[in-house]
Amino acid sequence: MRYKNGRDLFPPELLKEIQKYVQGEKVYIPQTDENRAGWGEKSGGRIEISFRNGEIVKKYNEGFSIEDLGDLFCLSTETIRKIIYKNKKSED
Repeated sequence: MRYKNGRDLFPPELLKEIQKYVQGEKVYIPQTDENRAGWGEKSGGRIEISFRNGEIVKKYNEGFSIEDLGDLFCLSTETIRKIIYKNKKSED
């Protein structure tokens, strides 16, 4: 994210109003909720992780050990357990 000068962005009246609250500081202005996508929706990361987790559960059900799955997917055994447990909980 690049730094932008308030003088270039805001009308003078708005800039004076903002300066009542903060001067010479960096301020983050978040996007409106209508412009925000959920985590991983734009990049496709959510779909990739969902697919990966499905593969982990499938291999676990085929008899792979938690340790083997951790090595195969480069994840800790605790993370593998969480993925498997979450899937079992959603099936109930």
